[in-house]
Amino acid sequence: MQHPPSAALVSGATSGIGEAFAHALPPTTNLLLTGRNEEGLARVAAALQEAGPGRRVETIAADLSTDEGLDDVCAAGEAFGIDLLICDAGVGPFGDFLSAAEPDLRQTVQVNAMAPLVMMRRLLPGMLMRAEAEARRAGLIVVSSGLGFLPVPRLATYAATKAFDLSLTEALAAELSSRPVDILALCPTATRSRFAERSGFGHNLPGAQRPAYVARRALAALGRQRTLVLGPLSGSILTVPALVRAAAAQAIQAVMPRG
Repeated sequence: MQHPPSAALVSGATSGIGEAFAHALPPTTNLLLTGRNEEGLARVAAALQEAGPGRRVETIAADLSTDEGLDDVCAAGEAFGIDLLICDAGVGPFGDFLSAAEPDLRQTVQVNAMAPLVMMRRLLPGMLMRAEAEARRAGLIVVSSGLGFLPVPRLATYAATKAFDLSLTEALAAELSSRPVDILALCPTATRSRFAERSGFGHNLPGAQRPAYVARRALAALGRQRTLVLGPLSGSILTVPALVRAAAAQAIQAVMPRG
């Protein structure tokens, strides 16, 4: 990493890419981990404390689909003094849109789209203020998906929320290009995690990437590029569109009137 963070907030930290981020961050980085599973958070925190006894590791169990959960996490992140925010938490039911329960669809939008938006809006001002005062850089990683570039039947709501994450992060990277913050939209393909099982898809796809690999690549890319597409096929196909989108966002930023 170009600018190792002093304190990071990782959502979705109980498994998959979120847990991998927690382990991949430097041992000097204090960690605030959040997820819905309190036991899972305790397990991850214990492993991190054992690996780096001197680091500060705190957890906060919260449901990011609720206002209360978002309030708690954002307040904890500000109090923790984070300079890196990693928005990884994600859900998404697999199946026909008209067969999906409406509460499941609402939860997908709340966790995947609304939660990152609220966390960014509430936490970035303090992160920027601290970075400017201390002459250093802050960081933001938003876990979108390779599916964010495509409409995906039977994962329609999930893919739509990931498209939202991608577009918002790309626009924010251009909007804040003159401020001391590095912003990355992470777009992995299938990853070896429990998402397939939880979504109802059933199993990981062949060639699914290891979460540790995804997390390491993302941390290495932070500050060097704005969108990272990973995957044996999607990486080669979607990298050029990602570069075009980032350039377009920056060009639009240059001509848009200031708010």
